[in-house]
Amino acid sequence: MSPSAQQPQMTLVQAPDYRESYANSVQVRMSVLDFKLVFGLVSNDSPEEIIINNHNAIFLSPQQAKVLWNMLGQHLAQYEQAFGTLNLEPQGHNFPQGPVN
Repeated sequence: MSPSAQQPQMTLVQAPDYRESYANSVQVRMSVLDFKLVFGLVSNDSPEEIIINNHNAIFLSPQQAKVLWNMLGQHLAQYEQAFGTLNLEPQGHNFPQGPVN
């Protein structure tokens, strides 16, 4: 595309079955053809058992998975610059046991 060529206007439309969900669990599976992201909610009603209730799966081409990876990396870097480094492991916190309401 030449520098003088205009970008097409992009219009985002939500499909009739569009929905938003919260997930605190993401499982990634892959094949030679695609990546599968399985989203769910984690709960632990007892210290001995963790339950993951999967509620949605999204399939991405390898190219779209790489675009997502790049975008998430950029946004996480901006988030950490604004709010501080994210730690993946709790550091000395006393988290409550049992159900969280």
